[in-house]
Amino acid sequence: KDTNYKRSVIACFIQAVYLLELDRQENRTVETALAPKWWMTFKYKLTQTLIDERDGSIFGAVLEWDQSAALADFVLIRPSGAPKAVLVLRGTLLKGPTIRRDIEDDLRFLAWESLKGSVRFKGALEALRTVAERYGSSNVCIAGHSLGAGFALQVGKALAKEGIYVDAHLFNPPSISIAMSLRNIGEKAGFAWKRLKSMLPSSSEPQADCDEEIKDNSLKSWLGNIYGDKASMGLKQWVPHLYVNNSDYICCHYTDPEGKTEENEANKENTGPTNGQVAAKLFVMSKGKQKFLEAHGLEQWWSDDLDLQLAINKSKLISRQLKSLYSLPASQVTKRPR
Repeated sequence: KDTNYKRSVIACFIQAVYLLELDRQENRTVETALAPKWWMTFKYKLTQTLIDERDGSIFGAVLEWDQSAALADFVLIRPSGAPKAVLVLRGTLLKGPTIRRDIEDDLRFLAWESLKGSVRFKGALEALRTVAERYGSSNVCIAGHSLGAGFALQVGKALAKEGIYVDAHLFNPPSISIAMSLRNIGEKAGFAWKRLKSMLPSSSEPQADCDEEIKDNSLKSWLGNIYGDKASMGLKQWVPHLYVNNSDYICCHYTDPEGKTEENEANKENTGPTNGQVAAKLFVMSKGKQKFLEAHGLEQWWSDDLDLQLAINKSKLISRQLKSLYSLPASQVTKRPR
């Protein structure tokens, strides 16, 4: 139940996936493999490896609670808070056998802010759905680092839309994309144009503003009548944990607070949670200025002396990533049996 200990263990599990691929690349045997030490210590076992069919590399793994190993060490029951199964996904490995496909998915996110077209997305979604159906979603966790965190976020969100809510832990998730940057420019330009129009004298302008307000209120009323409280059910049930470092330019934009502009207020039903709820638990670490590789590294997250701050402000990027959970068709919002 200790959140710091749980964070450390999950970070170690992700490290195991990096090592699984390196063990494969370097043809290590069962006796010399490095990866198993990173899950056996915590009484888990490897039950599935996720293989990228494009190059045969290991990009993820399913680790499950090992009851026999626990009993051998006189651990009679699984500790409260320990998941029965964890799906862990690695990030980019700058090694010859894997760099091409890893970079390909990095560029996919950079260009479209979506990873759904990747074979890894399909494989991870199928694996997560399988263990969730086997053990129940409350006993399953998904986690990833860097590119793997991007996959974990989007796979977790895909299941949340189906009413399956799993625990999610995302380390240094990517927050930069060309699509997002262009959208930001478009939003700012649109807001500036509205402000400019409001300053111009025009007899028809008040009527236009009035019509716009009526249309917006009608839309809110229509959404409320159709979805009711269900429109926000996804976020009430699914709250991912994000771990970011302010010195890591890949993930630091998650700390940007959501502005209180007129535009944001007008679109509040789609951009963020209501009633003071947060869309995600955002843990921020700031040690002053750090080198990129240190700030983006996974090893920082299993440190015992981390000074993390839980950000309670609404993050603009988190709201954008999760806003589709607010506007689900009624048929999709209905929860599945667990």
